[in-house]
Amino acid sequence: MYRPLPEFLTISGSSIDGLGLVATSPLESNLVLGIGHIKDSRFENGYSRTPLGGFINHSDIPNCEIYEDGDFLKLRTIKKIEVGKELTLCYTLYKVKQ
Repeated sequence: MYRPLPEFLTISGSSIDGLGLVATSPLESNLVLGIGHIKDSRFENGYSRTPLGGFINHSDIPNCEIYEDGDFLKLRTIKKIEVGKELTLCYTLYKVKQ
């Protein structure tokens, strides 16, 4: 069965903006969450977003980071994340609305 997100994440209402990724299990630091973006020049900024990349919101104090792995941008945690907490990323590909 296809699952667009890892089983330990869900999409829920966000206090930051619209919908966001929320932990359904405790997450350890340095946990690879999966592919957030796929390199593809046909898309804006040269990447296509996956559900993982499309629902993670920006924070100036993020609990996740993005890193390059070939044609993919992958996400991983940089802090422990408790159940019910939103996962965040400091955006570098897109301009953040102020």
